[in-house]
Amino acid sequence: MAKRGGFGGGMPGNMNNLMKQAQRMQRQMEENQKAMEEKIFTATVGGGAVEISVNGKKEVKGLKLSEEAVDPEDIETLEDMIVAALNEAFRKVDEEQASMMNRMTGGMGGMGGLGGGLF
Repeated sequence: MAKRGGFGGGMPGNMNNLMKQAQRMQRQMEENQKAMEEKIFTATVGGGAVEISVNGKKEVKGLKLSEEAVDPEDIETLEDMIVAALNEAFRKVDEEQASMMNRMTGGMGGMGGLGGGLF
């Protein structure tokens, strides 16, 4: 006589559906991550004196300095602007990543009906 309700004869319907949904989410996350890594984020500071572009992996892809930003008597200001532009570009990457995760997990209804939180 066959057992009912156990895992002995294969996955129950709900578990099978959850596995398929998890696999779909995994593929979607991989696709989104790849697109994110290729996307370029640009930040400008000092009224356009410094512009930095980074990709989603936080690798610097471009740096533009206006002639006015290059003052041999005031290197510290240029350094500060470069740091500020980098931080702003990295913040944009972080915001986009968080937004992407919210879009992906927002429709799950509390992680598969387990309530409003993770546990």
